Amino acid sequence: MNRRYYAPTGGLPPQSQLTTDRAVFTEAYAVIPRGTMTDIVTSRLPFWTGTRLWVLARPMSGFAETFSHYLVEVSPGGGSEQPEPDAGAEGVLFVVGGELLVTIEGTPHPLAEGGYAFLPPGAEWTVRNDGDEPVRFHWIRKAYQRVAGVGVPEPFVVNERDIEPVAMPDTNGAWATTRFVDPDDVRHDMHVNIVTFEPGASIPFPETHVMEHGLYVLEGKAVYLLNRDWVEVQEGDFMWLRAFCPQACYAGGPGRFRYLLYKDVNRHATLGRAGLPTH
Repeated sequence: MNRRYYAPTGGLPPQSQLTTDRAVFTEAYAVIPRGTMTDIVTSRLPFWTGTRLWVLARPMSGFAETFSHYLVEVSPGGGSEQPEPDAGAEGVLFVVGGELLVTIEGTPHPLAEGGYAFLPPGAEWTVRNDGDEPVRFHWIRKAYQRVAGVGVPEPFVVNERDIEPVAMPDTNGAWATTRFVDPDDVRHDMHVNIVTFEPGASIPFPETHVMEHGLYVLEGKAVYLLNRDWVEVQEGDFMWLRAFCPQACYAGGPGRFRYLLYKDVNRHATLGRAGLPTH
């Protein structure tokens, strides 16, 4: 199957361009269109060389609070020997352009386009671009929630082309999910999947649930319901949904619509203690 993953290359729009765009930030969701991912909004990280990134999501009080999502660009020869400063953070890398050499616990893994790596908290890993072109990849991070009696999952590396998508019931394969982790494995407290809609397919009801979402559109276009608004989105756009934000989707074509999806799973809700009696 031919696969394609959109990734920004930066640059700046001309002075003649209108400023009106599709970017929106509401109390329930945000849409970051691909046109906003320019040179002037990139960030740098300590202990990374030849690297810049677009920060698409970060925990914010009163909004989505469980994850961060970076879109990282590493120039030839760049990378990091100390990529993750937080020993309690888990991560997922998903390569959308070029080849990234990821070394996990001393074992090197070349990740081509479609390559996926899960990195548990405390894992020793490094990244490097040994090629001649920039490498672009998604890096999703979450503070891992340990549970007494439940082990921490091990690291793994795979490519999405080696995973058979699971069709949603009664859709004839028009709506399918590429799952990198077994949903019944409660060691994992986040899932990062790829969702695919063929032209004409839809989420036929407004999903309303406790999971927060980050959705990066890898391919195609669609109309997406976010809270009370139907929003047009295309490849390269990012959507950020807080818990219980209603969502639905209609993929109008002409090609298929695919996105990389984050959600938090398999843990009790954290209960606030403020104002409760101490006895």
